[in-house]
Amino acid sequence: MSYKKYVSLLLILCMSTGAFAQQSYLFKNVNEPVEARVKNLLQTLTLAEKISMLGYRSPAVDRLQIPSYNWWNEGLHGVARAGEATVYPQAIGMSATFNTALVREVANTIATEARAKYNLAIAMNRRLWYMGLNFWTPNINLFRDPRWGRGQETYGEDPFLTAVMGTAFIKGLQGDDPAHLKTAACAKHFAVHSGPEADRHTFDAIVDEKDLRETYLYAFKHLADAGVESMMCAYNRLNGEPCCTGKTLLQTILRDEWKFKGQMVTDCGALDDIYLRHKAIPSKTETAAAAVKAGVNLECGSILQDDVKKAIDQGLLTEKEVDSVLSYSLRTQMKLGLFDEGGLAPYNRYGADSVHNDYHIELARKAAQQSMVLLKNNGVLPLPKDKYSSIMVLGTNAAAVDPLVANYHGINGKLVTFAEGIAEAAGPATAVQYDLGCDYKDTVHFGGIWAAENSDLTIAVIGLSPVLEGEEGDAFLSASGGDKATLSLPASQLAFMKKLRAAHKKPIIAVVTAGSAVDIAAIAPYADAIILAWYPGEQGGRALADIVFGDVSPSGRLPLTFYRSLSDLPDYKDYSVKGRTYRYFKGAVAYPFGFGLSYTSFDYTWSEAPQKAYALKDTIRVSVNVKNTGAYDGDEVVQAYIQYPNLERMPLKELKAFARVSVNKGGEATVTLSIPVSDLQKWDLGAHNWKLYKGQYTLNIGRSSDDFVLKQGFNVK
Repeated sequence: MSYKKYVSLLLILCMSTGAFAQQSYLFKNVNEPVEARVKNLLQTLTLAEKISMLGYRSPAVDRLQIPSYNWWNEGLHGVARAGEATVYPQAIGMSATFNTALVREVANTIATEARAKYNLAIAMNRRLWYMGLNFWTPNINLFRDPRWGRGQETYGEDPFLTAVMGTAFIKGLQGDDPAHLKTAACAKHFAVHSGPEADRHTFDAIVDEKDLRETYLYAFKHLADAGVESMMCAYNRLNGEPCCTGKTLLQTILRDEWKFKGQMVTDCGALDDIYLRHKAIPSKTETAAAAVKAGVNLECGSILQDDVKKAIDQGLLTEKEVDSVLSYSLRTQMKLGLFDEGGLAPYNRYGADSVHNDYHIELARKAAQQSMVLLKNNGVLPLPKDKYSSIMVLGTNAAAVDPLVANYHGINGKLVTFAEGIAEAAGPATAVQYDLGCDYKDTVHFGGIWAAENSDLTIAVIGLSPVLEGEEGDAFLSASGGDKATLSLPASQLAFMKKLRAAHKKPIIAVVTAGSAVDIAAIAPYADAIILAWYPGEQGGRALADIVFGDVSPSGRLPLTFYRSLSDLPDYKDYSVKGRTYRYFKGAVAYPFGFGLSYTSFDYTWSEAPQKAYALKDTIRVSVNVKNTGAYDGDEVVQAYIQYPNLERMPLKELKAFARVSVNKGGEATVTLSIPVSDLQKWDLGAHNWKLYKGQYTLNIGRSSDDFVLKQGFNVK
């Protein structure tokens, strides 16, 4: 062969190799369809590289210029554990707003901050834990029992409210682009996971099909239909099957019935539980194989990365099955733009000015304002600023940060405690003092009593904190592994409030922080007004001041029942819904679901009442005139509850629509509520399917689940 022919052949080979290389990198071409890009990347990766991407710590694939990525990321009520970020009210507080538009906008700003922080980090070549673009949130488990420490992370005890709030949150996180994701949301923990925390790694939740479908899976189905990108399987077993390998949940219901196309990720260490603690599968390698076969796409752990190759070598798995499960995660990454040169537009332009800016701070304040629930008021609130020249702010949580930020939180330099918020709002001409007052344990020694005696008004901030209730391990002061063993506030706080009341007869306002139901009756005799502040986020202090001084009328509503005693409830480990939540509890309660006082009053009249009869295909549409008959501007939360025919295991009543409306004093507004009749179907245990039961129903419009103003019967035919 001549030299010229040799050079020509070499050039042809080089060009062919270059063309092949370019074709093999089709996955980086943003103009190609996502499915084509995923398929191309799967063809390009080696088996070892594929297996390495099955864990949350996905290493770089240098030869393909794919950077490392850490999937573990949290954003429950703000970008969490990643430095400066806006801290919004804890999830239970956001649910208390009954404001889906607000919740969606909060989530939208969380996604904005996540994009900005990600852009800033990768510009410095930092591929960090908690700096990713997917979030393992929201927690849409049902807060079925007030003992559960993680109930604060949820949207309360009602399936409908949880579904609506959860849907708003994921839509805010994921954005409006049908082809791309602003960030990726994850509905957790799938499924039937509501404590106990101490036993969660061995617990077997036993429920029948009716409770499973109507209560525990209701919100998950709605979020799946709404396009949530990911779901997280839970630690526990469900009716004997581990949630992260069980066929019933992951295949029969999620993939086959619901046609869910998103990613399934395990809770952290959940696969270890299956063979080490549940002992449901003999070995680590068999667990890895079972998880892949069940449809787990990503592990928060390392078993898949360590043992999938062993499972293939032992004939338990095939590379095709690995391709199938990995494709879901790759699809999510493509939709996030993680393989796009320069990042996904327009989100690649977000920078430092998109993190904790003035708009986000004001939004946090608004969310906190709307979350707080006024439980008692003998007329002392709102406070005229010119009436009280001296104010004593004291109590365990008055100047503490933990009761503001709750768990899974961010941090910043502008957190406003309750004491700071009151002092700022009262102004420099008012003598505001602060004292710790009491701690969580000492029932004898108290501070600030003398100062309170000599002040015109006392604001006592007491209650729980996320170290007393929360996730196993995080709530390190909990005597029950993160859960609560009682509804009582700390005995030291009760003794303190009693001492404070005995010292003088001047007004006392009690502010209670908590992420769950607590015994308010124990402190009620010692306070002229009581505000439930939840864990209100970074602007909690300012929001409290806004309400106390009357700049904002309180409008939060309870997203869970406040029981009189735990003795009224079934055993904590009993997952039957009989006797639980406002839907099935028949006894007297301290405060009903949906309850919340205002500084003003509202009257309701029908604008359009329900029709006399409906069929499955119909939608119940009604309109209600809401008139502000009080002396203050305010927001009202109009709630619609359905009462069902008197058949076995029907709920006593059930929230099916609500609307929040702002009405100026003396003004009137009309709200329209819609309820698809199909949403009144109940699970037929015999037919293993949904059924619309014929008979007489009642639509109740009211201020809470126990305060109905308008009622109208209708027939379902």
